[in-house]
Amino acid sequence: MSGPVPEWVLTLCVVSTVFTVMFGLGLAIVPGEFRWVWKRLGLMGRALFSVLGAVPAVALVVTRALELPRAAQIGIVLMSISPGAPVALRRSLDAGGHQAFAPSLQICVVTLAVFSMPLSIAALNFVYAGHASITPWHVARQVFVAQLLPLGLGVALRYLRVPLAEWLQPRVSRIGTVMLAAAVVLILIDSWEVTINAGLRGTAAIVLTTIGALAVGHLLGGPDPATRTAVAIVSAARNPGLALLVATLNRAPPEITATVLAYLLISVISIAPYGLWRRRVDRQIPRGG
Repeated sequence: MSGPVPEWVLTLCVVSTVFTVMFGLGLAIVPGEFRWVWKRLGLMGRALFSVLGAVPAVALVVTRALELPRAAQIGIVLMSISPGAPVALRRSLDAGGHQAFAPSLQICVVTLAVFSMPLSIAALNFVYAGHASITPWHVARQVFVAQLLPLGLGVALRYLRVPLAEWLQPRVSRIGTVMLAAAVVLILIDSWEVTINAGLRGTAAIVLTTIGALAVGHLLGGPDPATRTAVAIVSAARNPGLALLVATLNRAPPEITATVLAYLLISVISIAPYGLWRRRVDRQIPRGG
C-alpha cells in the first residue's frame, strides 16, 4: 500500500500538522467558555450519541444495503467507530460552529474514544465474526499525543499568558493552515489511486455514510445554528489515525487499509459543501445586541 511519498515523510508531515493545528486552536479557547456547556448537558449527551452511536449505525446500514465486499464493509465501519478527527474542531469553527460548545464537544469525544473504541471493536467482532482487538492504552496514547497534549498546552498558555497567546494565535493559525494544505497535497499524491480503486459502490457508501452523519448531527445539534454545525461536522469527520492504528495492530488485509484511506479523502470532499453552506448561514446571522 505504499505510494510515491515515503511513509516517514507523510507521517512526520501529518503528525506535525495535527500538533500545530491543535495547539493553535488551544490558544484561541477561552477557559471560561466551558461554563456555557455545563448548563446544557442534554445537548452534549445528544451530540455524543450522534458521534459515538448514530454514525456507526448509519455505516452498518449503508454498507449492508449496498452489499459491499467484506473488506470494504469493515474499513468503512472501522472509520465510523473512530471519532475525533484532529481537524474536526478547526473545520467546525471555520464553518461557524459554536465557539464554546465545539471545543468542549471535541475534548469529550477524544477522551471517550479511549473507552468507546475497544467496546466498538468487540461489537465489530460479533457482527463480522472476527478476532480484532485494541487496548484502551493504545487509543489513549494516540489521542493524548496527537490531540489532547497540544490542545492542553494551548489552553494553558492562554490561561497563564494571555498577551503572548493572543500574539501567537494568529501566527500559529497561519502556519497550521499552510501545513494542512501541504499535508492534504501529500496525501492526495500518495493515495489518489487508492481512492479511484474504491469503486463506485465503495465511493457511494462513503458518501452516503458521511451525508448520513452530517444529517444526524445537524438534527441532534439543537435549534442553535452554531451548535448544529458543530455536532454535524464532528460527527462526520472521522479519525483515520485511530482506524489505521486498529488495522495495523491487528494486521488487517491491505484492502481494509485502502478503504480507510479512501474514506479519508472522499469524506473530506463530501463534508466541504456542508461547511460552505453553514459558513454562509453563519454570516447571515445578525451579531451584537
